[in-house]
Amino acid sequence: MVTRTGFLAGASTALIEALEAVARPVVLKKGEVLIEQGDDGDALYSIETGILEVSVLSEEGRKLTLDILRPGAMFGEIALFDPGPRTATVMALEPARLLSVRNSDLLARLKDSPDLAVDMVKLAGQRMRLMNRQLTDQVFLPLSVRLARKLVYLAADRGDVVSMSQSELAEFTGATREAVSRTLSDWKAEGLVEPIRRGVRLIDRAALEQMAAEGDI
Repeated sequence: MVTRTGFLAGASTALIEALEAVARPVVLKKGEVLIEQGDDGDALYSIETGILEVSVLSEEGRKLTLDILRPGAMFGEIALFDPGPRTATVMALEPARLLSVRNSDLLARLKDSPDLAVDMVKLAGQRMRLMNRQLTDQVFLPLSVRLARKLVYLAADRGDVVSMSQSELAEFTGATREAVSRTLSDWKAEGLVEPIRRGVRLIDRAALEQMAAEGDI
């Protein structure tokens, strides 16, 4: 079942039904790659079960984890409007089941129900506003808020441990490694986190969650 989350949070019932009518099941084994960075993409995916990792390769060839996707999450929605090269790799961290909606299948459905195209245009506008907000947050929010948000989010399914180096966290938050190192050092002194080998352990999640919420209105 296609859920009303993320990109489809404001979708009409008719559009959800149209997507479900052309959705195809996809089953992944643990460690199986669904999408490779640079591959041509033409489909939207909705996660029913399992956890997926979104990552990219840096210019130095290092793998950088961008997101951890859980049941109910959707990704690849840009391909519904403009099929093209994928910007990241998506791999199953555990066995997963998804639904896939291809661009060509949806367009064929819209030809039979042109009113649904209006819903799609509205969703595209909402997606653009979301991306603009994310860019604004990246530019204007202080590093402490950005870093706290990433740590809390990434540690959700990993026992309060984020397995990313300080250099990777820096690229993930749009900061320098030195700035991230200073922030983590300050937080260690305050009893909020504990740096570990190639990672960070969250000690006071509540305090970090409060810090992460400081940028919300």
